[in-house]
Amino acid sequence: MAQLRHFAIVVSDQEKSAKFYEQAFGLKRAGFEDLGWSSALYLTDGVINLALLHYVGERGSGLKDAKNFIGPHHFGFLVDDLAETQKRIEAAGGTFFFDLGDDAEKENFERKFKDPDGIIIDISHKGWSGTHGTAKKG
Repeated sequence: MAQLRHFAIVVSDQEKSAKFYEQAFGLKRAGFEDLGWSSALYLTDGVINLALLHYVGERGSGLKDAKNFIGPHHFGFLVDDLAETQKRIEAAGGTFFFDLGDDAEKENFERKFKDPDGIIIDISHKGWSGTHGTAKKG
């Protein structure tokens, strides 16, 4: 069974937003990543990863006006088997979007899809910074 472990929101000021979520909900910082076309400041409650994103353009965001978008962007599931889950997603009407990272190396590797409404969904078999890294059976 897939487990919801990742939420990503686009914010106007990553540091200001991080301080808010740390103070208001007790979340802890789990890392920062700058990809050039996007950056992510990761927070966690020990189980769920909350990514505070800042996009500079359409690449990776799927948004025509990424610089002016603020709000929920995508979410991710921890899965046991990427290939099998991909088959189920595509059979249900989802489409492959892109891979983020190198599955052989990157801790936070994600395979991204769009659901029938265009909502972005990640799957990972490694997890995200600050999450438990393996899916539980059942």
